[in-house]
Amino acid sequence: MRQLLPRPAVVDPLDAYAVPRPRPGGRPWVAGLMASSADGAAAVDGRSGALGGDGDRLVFRAVRALADAVLVGAGTVRDEAYGPARTIEDHRATRTARGQAPHPRLVVVSGRLDLDPGLRLFAEADGTTPPPLVVHPPTAPARARRLLDGRAELVEVAAGPGGGVDPHAVLGVLDGLGLDVVVCEGGPSLNGTLLEADLLDELCLTLDPRVVGGASPRIAHGPAPAIARDWHPAHLLEHDGVLFWRLLRRRR
Repeated sequence: MRQLLPRPAVVDPLDAYAVPRPRPGGRPWVAGLMASSADGAAAVDGRSGALGGDGDRLVFRAVRALADAVLVGAGTVRDEAYGPARTIEDHRATRTARGQAPHPRLVVVSGRLDLDPGLRLFAEADGTTPPPLVVHPPTAPARARRLLDGRAELVEVAAGPGGGVDPHAVLGVLDGLGLDVVVCEGGPSLNGTLLEADLLDELCLTLDPRVVGGASPRIAHGPAPAIARDWHPAHLLEHDGVLFWRLLRRRR
């Protein structure tokens, strides 16, 4: 994979993304991991996996290999057919040597707990990964809680101002578990919630050169007015015409 910025080089994505991520005060570091077409679509036919090709899979594995937790919204779990969050075998020894668990913890954010117990992340659990942590507001239906009993660890947190869950409360739960790096894989509504609260520290963005049209949302959206905060590029990689941009929130 070619590095274009900050200086031309040939790099291994594992090395390019394995950089220090200082823990902000009172919460984990949060990195978004997303893909977009050239015209801003976050998915093709409802799924993001069609974007980015082989290079995206390499970057996806490299970033996930660093995560203590993978944070994802319930809609993305359903649309992308999520299974348990497993790292490939080659990465497990490296994680263990760093003091991490062999696999990241899968954390699902759900406002209504509308998660079918037959979904892959529950049905394919085999004991090698911890059960998914499902974070929900107090308004989640009691019947839905009973359906997921024994299949997930349910954690109730405060509701957000526009419904759903309070993102600060979610990160507070993960902070209490001693997790340092959280990788958010979307979808766009969850990304928008984190951006609005200014809780996203890093964005690992795949830019696919295809122009796809359609009605797919951007990688982040929400009801709040857009805010142009200060971000800066850390690196830009390229593979088969696909760009991989690592952006950092400038807080000083």
